[in-house]
Amino acid sequence: MEIFGLILGLLFILIPLVMLAAMVFLLVFWILMLIDAIKRPLAEQEKIVWIIVLALTGFIGAIIYYFLVRRGKPSIS
Repeated sequence: MEIFGLILGLLFILIPLVMLAAMVFLLVFWILMLIDAIKRPLAEQEKIVWIIVLALTGFIGAIIYYFLVRRGKPSIS
């Protein structure tokens, strides 16, 4: 019975830590995609649209941006 309590206590510590790490990763990923959209040499209208999409949709928009723009076209930085 003590092992069950130990495992349960460990889960109550690990689950929030994993969730916090995931949230920090997604926030950093979103910020990096936003910076990439600002710096990437795109047409002015396309750049504005991507910045608005990223600002309004958060990490979902960042994932879409990553696969449609960042992986598709190399950056000229």
